[in-house]
Amino acid sequence: MITLHLAATCYMSGLIWVIQMVHYPMLARTGESFDDCQRFHLSRMTFIVAPVMLLELACAIWLAWRYPDEPVWWAGLALLAVIWISTFILQVPRHDKLARDGFSQTMHAGLVNSNWIRTAAWTLRAILFVYISAK
Repeated sequence: MITLHLAATCYMSGLIWVIQMVHYPMLARTGESFDDCQRFHLSRMTFIVAPVMLLELACAIWLAWRYPDEPVWWAGLALLAVIWISTFILQVPRHDKLARDGFSQTMHAGLVNSNWIRTAAWTLRAILFVYISAK
């Protein structure tokens, strides 16, 4: 379970960096085709992200339940809570608004800037669990 958890976390950490540094900035450069690109992003990204996020969450909950006296699993679960809250309170509504209303520099900047929360949290999770696995 620990290896599966580490794999899911490292996958999501790598993916969020690609989204943050390449994908989201690229959306701002799509011009008139932004609406198509945004719809394409929303339709495809869910299949790449959702199963691994759910797997990661299940592993994190199981590890915290299995090893309740180990703070590392609770810290990882807390970071995961930050990621999920940020996803559904900040990123999803911005994506929905961009898909509904079209490109807005302000809304796009808010999406990119708020995504640093998830980027930092997944990176910290990856560093934490790589370190723990290496011990």
